[in-house]
Amino acid sequence: MITRKQKKLGQVFLKDKKVVQKIIQAININSKDQILEIGPGKGILTQVLLKTDAEIIAVEKDPKLVKFLESHFKNKSNLKIIQGDIRDFLQTTEYKILNTGYKAIGNIPYYLTSHLLRLLLENPIKPSLIVLMIQKEVAERITAQPPKMNLLSASVQFYAQPKILYNISKTAFNPKPKVDSAVIKITPINTKENMDKTQIKDFFSIVRAGFKQPRKLLINNLNKNLNLEKYFVQKIFLKLNLPFNTRAQNLSIKQWVSLSSLLIKNIV
Repeated sequence: MITRKQKKLGQVFLKDKKVVQKIIQAININSKDQILEIGPGKGILTQVLLKTDAEIIAVEKDPKLVKFLESHFKNKSNLKIIQGDIRDFLQTTEYKILNTGYKAIGNIPYYLTSHLLRLLLENPIKPSLIVLMIQKEVAERITAQPPKMNLLSASVQFYAQPKILYNISKTAFNPKPKVDSAVIKITPINTKENMDKTQIKDFFSIVRAGFKQPRKLLINNLNKNLNLEKYFVQKIFLKLNLPFNTRAQNLSIKQWVSLSSLLIKNIV
């Protein structure tokens, strides 16, 4: 029996069945769905997912947990358990997600959140829906709006619409973590209609430059970090009706897209 977490993997196991039911309701699963479960742990969520008759691909890094899951859920035809790092899984051609409308679900440690979301949202085959349990503070950063935008919120909201569904007390997990969690629903949107790969890459270069020193004025950050003439950036700000004292945290995604578009157009 698995009783201890591996700290290096950031493992905490969900134990509250009421929370599990809420998560299942949020993801709205039917038998035709393909579900990518990230870090199934001891399988409390897997067990309920299997009852929907959807195809479940569960990716677990811990070999001991993989053996536990294989023993606990043997002969389940709609479950495939894969031992490996989810980051490798999403970047390899060894395993293929066949259903272009798959849904991703999981309980994610803090250190993995940002990188995992980037891999999911930038993947050529994006999930139709992402529902994750993550640290509450991180969920709040992802869903932040002006004047509290940050690099993480801008990065996620460029690709998707995030929404915190509800908070989860630390008592819902074993062992009990030091912080509360939240369930966040992330719905990918089409970002390719007006921007190609190069433009998207340039967009993120501009956003990263803008947030490099968040307390400084955005004009100064763009001037310094992109090596642009200050008067040129000011001209763009005037065109967009942005005050010169604007900081990166004050811009919405729509404004970031407009700003980057004009900067790229004039730089090229």
